[in-house]
Amino acid sequence: MQVRFGFTCRGQTDLALDDFPQLVDDLERLGFDSLWLPERMLNGPFDPLVGLAHAAARTTRLKLGAYVVVPGRNPMRLARALAHLDRLSGGRLLLIMVLGQPDASEMLAQHVTKAERGALLEEVLPLLRRLWSGDVVDHHGPCYQLRDARLSPTPMQVPLDMWLGGQRPEALRRAGRLGDGWIPGFLTPSEAAAKRRRIETAAAEVGRSIDPEHFGVNLTYSRGPLPGAVAEQWRRRRPDLDPAELVPQSRTALHDRIDAWLAVGFSKFILRPAAPPTNWTAELEALAADILERQT
Repeated sequence: MQVRFGFTCRGQTDLALDDFPQLVDDLERLGFDSLWLPERMLNGPFDPLVGLAHAAARTTRLKLGAYVVVPGRNPMRLARALAHLDRLSGGRLLLIMVLGQPDASEMLAQHVTKAERGALLEEVLPLLRRLWSGDVVDHHGPCYQLRDARLSPTPMQVPLDMWLGGQRPEALRRAGRLGDGWIPGFLTPSEAAAKRRRIETAAAEVGRSIDPEHFGVNLTYSRGPLPGAVAEQWRRRRPDLDPAELVPQSRTALHDRIDAWLAVGFSKFILRPAAPPTNWTAELEALAADILERQT
């Protein structure tokens, strides 16, 4: 397996926008595989496409990962923006396509309802692939209509992969039917392994297979016991588990957890500290010294 370590920045809950360029420079200098920017409609995270366009111009090697909220976006404009970003970055774009946060304010800002988000995602993903092919596209779907639509330039990567997340049964089936990879959070390795089998079954049912290298995990870590407020947040998300089962809290625990994920076939890691450090450069330097020797 090819082991890769990316890093995610959650926006202004982690650091100020003015400090983002230094984070990008540090990730490139230290040899991390990728930078990931999540997306919300309201507050907090930096805009992933704007932030990654800036990162592309500052770097030559760092891959550029975007969690893209699909429902509520015009698919033609989204296809163009992602194609341009991939081409201008020299083929360094990575994508995780998501529904968006489930709270009412976020969905109102997306201009979608909770009930229709899954159907929107399922219509748009195949449509994006058709547009990225460079062919003339006519599309008459339940939500979107296109006539004589042709995208140029197309992405540098052929194909431009789209990974999915999600853990509910319908999300796992969607990942098998439509996704190029899967990357969850808030799961133990054994839980994720069981869900991976369901994804692979769903893929086989429609004559597909997912590259065994295309399974990863969002892995939050800590350099000591979790602060009380952070531990409580994790308990609310997974009241059935001790937070230490999800968040390694020492260098040794981080390596042990990585070993456990590798043992069940998950080899792509998106890392994030459980609480923002006081000095991001020092934190990244320490993390690189701790873990990047394992990158292959």
